[in-house]
Amino acid sequence: MMGPPGAGKGTQSKIVCNRLGIIQISTGDILRDSVKKETILGVKAKKFMDAGNLVSDEIVIGIIEERIQEDDCKGGFILDGFPRTTDQAKALDDILTKFGRKVDHVINFEVQNEALVERLLQRAKKEGRADDNIESISNRLKIFNEQTQPLINYYTKNGISNAVAGEGDIEEISNRVKNVIKA
Repeated sequence: MMGPPGAGKGTQSKIVCNRLGIIQISTGDILRDSVKKETILGVKAKKFMDAGNLVSDEIVIGIIEERIQEDDCKGGFILDGFPRTTDQAKALDDILTKFGRKVDHVINFEVQNEALVERLLQRAKKEGRADDNIESISNRLKIFNEQTQPLINYYTKNGISNAVAGEGDIEEISNRVKNVIKA
């Protein structure tokens, strides 16, 4: 699942996982948990996250490689929030190849910036997330446009990228995703 911050990747990932009986791997959740537990990784990641920047590839790729080797990933999984750059996508391809796997589908949620800002500010109020403030949101959207947009081109060239309109109610968006995955 790909898309800018606030596009609904997490929400839709959970719906698909429930429908298919697979798990969701959210790098954001893993990183926030590490920060909360003040692990070595969490302390390093917190510096990036507090500034609204992407956590370094080295940290995120290491987390993903460890996570997909766990037993609950054997039946399949959805990556939420990873990869975010072409370099990360290539690293993911290498990791998956090592384990005899590949990326089957890429869902790219398309949402207007105004709607994203509103969603993120609402999420900040509801969940108390310090990383959802105007300054951080603006920076994250800028980073998405600069660094993640080329990733969409990478997956389009590989023939597995699918654009999905990410505006509307959750059920409407879920039906669009279901039509792409056909499951």
